[in-house]
Amino acid sequence: MVHHIVMWKFKPEIEESKKPELKKAMEENLKSLVGKVPGLLTVDFVTDPIPSSTHDMALVTTMEKAEDIKVYGSHPEHVKVADTYVRPYTTERACLDYED
Repeated sequence: MVHHIVMWKFKPEIEESKKPELKKAMEENLKSLVGKVPGLLTVDFVTDPIPSSTHDMALVTTMEKAEDIKVYGSHPEHVKVADTYVRPYTTERACLDYED
């Protein structure tokens, strides 16, 4: 089992009032990738980190094997979701991948 965790901050110009709806759209669309992207088993999305956190939201996924991370990253459905719902609004991406 492989875990792929990505965290982002909102771009500074994103209004506070828009953040909840943007997070909801990110969550719904990223979760919709299960069953569309080979090897992607689960998707969780953290929308309400506690105040000590350094990022605004996080994606937590599980995949079958390490090679699935590359498949996920370049899969057309993932690229469409990332380009539409995530990348236009986020900055300071951090990623951690690990096996257990």
